Amino acid sequence: MNDIAVYETWEELVAILVPFVTRCGAAALCGALIGIERERKAKPAGFRTNILICLGSSMYMSVGLLLVTDGNQAGSDPARIAAQVVTGIGFLGAGCIIQDRGQVKGLTTAATIWVVAAIGIIAGAGFPVVAFVATLMVLATLALLQQVERRMNNEHED
Repeated sequence: MNDIAVYETWEELVAILVPFVTRCGAAALCGALIGIERERKAKPAGFRTNILICLGSSMYMSVGLLLVTDGNQAGSDPARIAAQVVTGIGFLGAGCIIQDRGQVKGLTTAATIWVVAAIGIIAGAGFPVVAFVATLMVLATLALLQQVERRMNNEHED
């Protein structure tokens, strides 16, 4: 007979649940902040999409760490899980990129999806404060640098 427990004890559940909720909650909030910025600009990957990407990445990373630390699963490697998230998100982002009348569109959306997944991995790995710092960096890039980009493009038109 297999000695693997089908469910956790209450003590184990509390010990696991608090860090899980903290990590995933931070990821959801980070994804929401970036999603609000994208939603305001009417981009295809908006509020809910960015929350789900960031939250899902955090869940994958959290589970990978749980397997190693609390599950005693020898051979489990959270870095491999993170690498697979990056690969999977790359395919999702690639679907956002289209060519329309000689112009490529959707690159920023694809890049945002990719970086939101990275923020989720950071939060899921147990670094929610670093995830918030990364979120601020992304928001600064999306919001502030768009103005710089517009000015640069206006100078080229003169």
